[in-house]
Amino acid sequence: MSKKRPGGESLPSVPSTATGTSPDHEVPAATPAPDPKRWWALAVIALAQLMVILDGTVVNIALPSAQRALGMSDADRQWVITAYTLAFGGLLLLGGRIADLVGRRRTFVIGLAGFAAASALGGAATGPGMLFGARALQGAFAAVLAPSALSLLATTFTDPKERARAFGVYGALAGGGSAVGLIVGGLLTEYLNWRWSLYVNVPIALAALLGAPAFLRDRSGRRGGHLDVPGALLGCGGLVALVYGFSEAEPRGWSSPSVLTPLVAGVVLLTAFVWWQSRAASPLLPLRIVRDRVRAGSLATMGLATIGMFGVFLFLTYYLQVVLGYPPVRTGLAFVPISAGIVIGATQIAARLLPRTAPRTLMSSGMVLAAAGMVLLSSLTVHAQYVTHVLPALLLLGLGMGLTFMPVYATATAGVPAQDAGVASAVLNTVQQMGASLGTVLLNTIATSATGRYLHSHAPGASADGATLDQGMVHGFSVAYRCSAGVLLLAALVAGLTVWHRTPKHAGNDAPA
Repeated sequence: MSKKRPGGESLPSVPSTATGTSPDHEVPAATPAPDPKRWWALAVIALAQLMVILDGTVVNIALPSAQRALGMSDADRQWVITAYTLAFGGLLLLGGRIADLVGRRRTFVIGLAGFAAASALGGAATGPGMLFGARALQGAFAAVLAPSALSLLATTFTDPKERARAFGVYGALAGGGSAVGLIVGGLLTEYLNWRWSLYVNVPIALAALLGAPAFLRDRSGRRGGHLDVPGALLGCGGLVALVYGFSEAEPRGWSSPSVLTPLVAGVVLLTAFVWWQSRAASPLLPLRIVRDRVRAGSLATMGLATIGMFGVFLFLTYYLQVVLGYPPVRTGLAFVPISAGIVIGATQIAARLLPRTAPRTLMSSGMVLAAAGMVLLSSLTVHAQYVTHVLPALLLLGLGMGLTFMPVYATATAGVPAQDAGVASAVLNTVQQMGASLGTVLLNTIATSATGRYLHSHAPGASADGATLDQGMVHGFSVAYRCSAGVLLLAALVAGLTVWHRTPKHAGNDAPA
């Protein structure tokens, strides 16, 4: 048997020193044997994670072609992205709790099948409305798939060394998948057509679906559990309102009623959500999950890291294509070093060090490296060379992201009771999604404002020529990169002050299905 901390986490039992047992000396429960198929399970989970991460940047690269093919207006094209992020970010908490109640393997399969079907529907779209609807369905099924995948990983790998290796792979995919998506999106768009940016999800999902029944082990679900309907309405409504407000801030401006109204509504709904969670009998988000200081620090580190890092792919894509004149495929290939850095940082450095190194050391070091990479990017000019100016920054950013994301995933999901693993994973995914939405809006606003001021001072009252426009764009990017560096240094500070556990302990075990 095991004893419980006040927060609900299991403490190991103390073995008896006497011949018999007594109330004060309990015999420890036998440690369950590791699943012999756990590494195949990792491959299945990794495929699903890769598909979800790829989807964001693959579709971004294909968006101009899709807009021309379907006759989308400039005002409506953002809904290809917004429909996905609204559904994904807004429904993550609900998806995580469904995984805990219904069973993580079952929701994993449902999420995979639904995501594949929605992708095929989007690829076959005959008009903008059909594509927008398919993207919303993708986001809804991704909200079911992502937390179940992460919680399956957390409950499958319980040995600290194996857990570190598994989360190293997961962290590498989470951080590097966006860059890989740029490469895949460029290749598919240039050599096939934009529809394949959606169709590509179908074979990936089918491969994972074939492996899921054979290799994934999980309990069948929580008996007697109930879904917190008021909490779902408040929490999901608040998140949807915030994501929508952030997405509208860029085209409409922060002072627009279309932006302020959903942002205020989101804050009110989430405040009511927290109040309700402290009183609900079966809360959607048990507050004990976020009250833990180490977990809260890991979540805050992830949120700040995502805000600070998200501008890299957006700004650098424009810099390479518009300023340096790279074609789509070459632009995608230019991001290979950041993916390589993430893989090395997560699987070869962080995964090896985590079992014997404090997670905060890895997180803080990673964020400092990433901030240094941002500072290098802030010095780019319109005549910079890729090898001497861009490449070193991408390598630093990749290593920093790998060193940070891997221990964050491991620490934020550690020590969570098995019945709450799904919702804990959903919280982490929600923090990422909200950070990405907020980071995109804030950094793009900073960049465009700085560009406008530059052009106003260098070409007052006249139309700027192409060279001046490029210089203004690069100046705006540089200001945004410096702001990103500040956010990443703040993330390093937060990790250093809050994440004090030396090595993450494993989550609670589930009985196999």
